[in-house]
Amino acid sequence: MTPFIELHNVSRTFGAFTALHGITLTLPQGRVGLLGPNGAGKSTLLKVLMGLIPPSGGTGRVLNEPLGGDRDSEGNWRLRRLIGFMPEADALVPGLTGVEYVSLAGELFGMPRRDALRRAHEVLSYLELEEARYRRVEEYSAGMKQRAKLAQALVHDPPVLLLDEPTSGLDPAGRDAMLRLIKALGTDHGKSVILSTHLLADVEAVCERVVIIAGGRVRREGTVAELCARRGDRFRVRVQGDDLGALRADLEAAGVTVQPDAQSPEVWRVTVPDGWSNVALFRRAVACGAVVRALTHDDETLEELFLRTISE
Repeated sequence: MTPFIELHNVSRTFGAFTALHGITLTLPQGRVGLLGPNGAGKSTLLKVLMGLIPPSGGTGRVLNEPLGGDRDSEGNWRLRRLIGFMPEADALVPGLTGVEYVSLAGELFGMPRRDALRRAHEVLSYLELEEARYRRVEEYSAGMKQRAKLAQALVHDPPVLLLDEPTSGLDPAGRDAMLRLIKALGTDHGKSVILSTHLLADVEAVCERVVIIAGGRVRREGTVAELCARRGDRFRVRVQGDDLGALRADLEAAGVTVQPDAQSPEVWRVTVPDGWSNVALFRRAVACGAVVRALTHDDETLEELFLRTISE
């Protein structure tokens, strides 16, 4: 599949401060989660991708449009027409109704006024804001404001969406609804999405790939399945016996880390030392009068991967 983003050694400095250090990425079309702590460089990277700021070094392309140059150059205008951006801040225009706000965004992207208004009605209906389209945007609830921001990003039907914290401030029901909409835009309408967030559950619900950025550098990149690879040293074990404490003590004496599940004490997460054979687990269980009922690999979660990556 043709990459929709290609970056080669892209850096960005602000005076003596370097926000991006040699970012190199090739991302296929699809839904990508951009994860990182505050100050990691996520917002700077999004601004570079949109052509709002040029890279200080390196080269890159978004859907074959090159990055760089003056922000108001013709090349950057072509680039921004390919992108729909949903900012984290409200970015709403007080006094405008929902349909006026969204159609204004369409006109700013170069659409004729009639087409922008027609498209605004279509997008607001798709996002279930049809009944609220003639209300002023400052009267909207938090969830409605987030949908209005998504509507202005969609009004010109861009192939790429850059979404910055799209579930910020939403209650659980509103958050789930927003995530379903974003996923549908990718699966049903063929949009390529970069979801910038610090909420790992949002990425797991929507995205196919993950980019973890910290300190202005890409620390991990790949599919969720690739990154959360099976660990050969960690297992989930379900044990049964009258004195499981003896088995646990015996395993810990052999260098095995044992963490019982808070909800099911007979289910343990065990991390074994190098060179460990699983046959030893069964033998020790028999010696302690216990029975191993199940033994499965315990894959690393995205949260565990993220925390390990940041700590490294």
